[in-house]
Amino acid sequence: MFLGTFEHSLDDKGRVVLPSAFRSSLTEAGILAKLDACVGLWTPEEFEKVAMLLQEKVRDGEVSQDALRVFAADAATVRPDSQGRISIPQRLREHSGLDRDLVITGRLDRIEIWSVERWAAVSANADSKLASAVSVLGL
Repeated sequence: MFLGTFEHSLDDKGRVVLPSAFRSSLTEAGILAKLDACVGLWTPEEFEKVAMLLQEKVRDGEVSQDALRVFAADAATVRPDSQGRISIPQRLREHSGLDRDLVITGRLDRIEIWSVERWAAVSANADSKLASAVSVLGL
């Protein structure tokens, strides 16, 4: 399970050091892919679940074939190096507006990698959304 928020930076080669709390789940490999405004990083097992769900939604006509195509075509397998760094491909950095400074967040089943600006915009409204969700859950 991935939890927490961490601030990191990309180096000149497009690499970022993963938070140490996340590395043990990605010792062999992880899969990077586009999300709405960020880059997602899954374990191979969790990525397969997402890919199967997306394929099912395409078969049911709920999602366009093109969504599946771009999700798979732009995905990349990454392996942390001895210093815990992964390389984020240029196309994923461009999609998510990743420049130098990043925010890496745990989202339970995946890691999300955000530009500082996009994370600030998302998190600005998140507390009220959490309060609403807590109310719906009856917590």
